[in-house]
Amino acid sequence: MAYSRQEFYDDEVTNGLIGHYQQTLALLGEDPSREGLAKTPERMAKAMQFLTHGYQLDAKEILESAKFHEDVSEMIIVKDIELYSMCEHHLLPFFGKAHIAYIPNGYITGLSKLARVVDVYSRRLQVQERLTHQILMAIRESLQPLGVAVVIEASHLCMMMRGVQKQNSVTTTSAFFGEFEKNETRSEFMKLISAKLS
Repeated sequence: MAYSRQEFYDDEVTNGLIGHYQQTLALLGEDPSREGLAKTPERMAKAMQFLTHGYQLDAKEILESAKFHEDVSEMIIVKDIELYSMCEHHLLPFFGKAHIAYIPNGYITGLSKLARVVDVYSRRLQVQERLTHQILMAIRESLQPLGVAVVIEASHLCMMMRGVQKQNSVTTTSAFFGEFEKNETRSEFMKLISAKLS
């Protein structure tokens, strides 16, 4: 029996995208029917659905699915959360890491849920600035903490492969709410995400 990978996609969306990608390849001067490209439009259609599946996810629902009452008020940090997204200006990837912290106000959430919130918003057509703010707002609205901090560091292929072609540039964005708007708390967070713990 031949290997068969099981994946699930919207047939209407897939078929519509296949037609557009076939036309795109032809407009670029390629023959979409040649052996190496015959299945490329279908692969692209499925890849784009996977890369943008965040539109089908609800960050609030994810955070509240593991929301627990705890009387703690110390800073909770999850750093180095890998992220992959698509720049909405050129449909080229950007990738990097997100660092998230919050100070509970009676409720905490499962640590993995913070990483999943990153996926909810990064798996959409994005700009890094908005992505940073959306992550912060989801945590703020769902957990109502005393403070939230989000920092994202990412490399953008739209700057590396085309345009200015700067291979080593990294873009950093940040968003702070509540206690993290105070210099002392924000400085502690920035120090902790920069530290390499042994």
